[in-house]
Amino acid sequence: MLAPPNDCVLASFLWWRRIRWDRKILEMFRRERSIPLRGSAAALCNNLSVLQLPVRNLTHFGVVHGPSAQLLSAAPEGVPLAQRQLHAKERAGVSLPLITQVHWCVLPFRVLLVLTSNRGIQMYESDGSVMVYWHALDSGDASPVQAVFARGIASSGHFICVGTWSGRVLVFDIPAKGPNIVLSEELAGHLTSVTDIASEPAQEQDPAGENGKGSPCLSTQDCIADMVTADDSGLLCVWRSGPEFKLLTRIPGFGAPCTSVQLWQGIVAAGYGNGQLCLYEASTGTLHAQINAHARAICALDLAPVVGKLLSAAEDTFVHIWKLSRNLKNGCIEVEHCHGECVPDTQVCGARFCDPSGSSLAVTGYDLAEILRFSSV
Repeated sequence: MLAPPNDCVLASFLWWRRIRWDRKILEMFRRERSIPLRGSAAALCNNLSVLQLPVRNLTHFGVVHGPSAQLLSAAPEGVPLAQRQLHAKERAGVSLPLITQVHWCVLPFRVLLVLTSNRGIQMYESDGSVMVYWHALDSGDASPVQAVFARGIASSGHFICVGTWSGRVLVFDIPAKGPNIVLSEELAGHLTSVTDIASEPAQEQDPAGENGKGSPCLSTQDCIADMVTADDSGLLCVWRSGPEFKLLTRIPGFGAPCTSVQLWQGIVAAGYGNGQLCLYEASTGTLHAQINAHARAICALDLAPVVGKLLSAAEDTFVHIWKLSRNLKNGCIEVEHCHGECVPDTQVCGARFCDPSGSSLAVTGYDLAEILRFSSV
């Protein structure tokens, strides 16, 4: 085990003791009816996107499989109601494109489905019925042996941000309706390929702690950081969004790629290719906790923002749930292990909570032709 970066998170490194306690409540999450897929999920990190529609009592799932993305709508019981396949835009005389990620972006005024590939970026209406925008990748700066692709998707305000192979992050300004989407800015914080992007809507941050649904930010500055980007070197860049995005801080890597990242209440949670989970202060980059969470590469992180639950999934077949909080006396970030779930004989490649309170979750795996569902008991 690594030495703790400071005394206030010593308990974060002793989480294996809590696993013994969790075994007594192994059924805290139970297996629900799986959702069948037409093809298995590709071996890509973050290969699952979930969009909940409470008004219609439906949940949308998106999974990448080679040159196509599978979209499914399911009722609470897991009964699939509709399926759709989307394909990456092709060019004549060129081999089939490969999709790298599919993700729903919830904007203040609309929801768009974003699909990235080694050809470009496609944006659809939320149900995938109409493509409203296409952006081709410019490979002019790439060497002949360098792979060209887009990867890492997140929305911040009325912007959608997408990472690229070159380390640039493309910022698209999205109108309230219609296809008049504009590439407004390119962020140049990374030197290697972007792996993931996470953001936190400003209205979910609570500097005063008045809503009682999580740990408050210690200062207004903590809540300014509303987006974080990660790359293959493990570097994290923390941004403040707006008409012009501002780079607030860089958090250096330590030799392992950062495969997945999340942002909550001024806390950056980063999962790495060596199985470690790190928690940082977003505004300063201070390391608060470094946990040997998994035996193999972490492939997905997700947050339940209402309660501060963090989900981590890895190639070691395990999905863990953690509880994040902040000690109001000393400002330290604290983490507690809540639950561990093994998905036997499965190379997990995607995992997401299915509701903001973290009471249900879904998991995908390579060569697994179904979406596994779990719910709390």
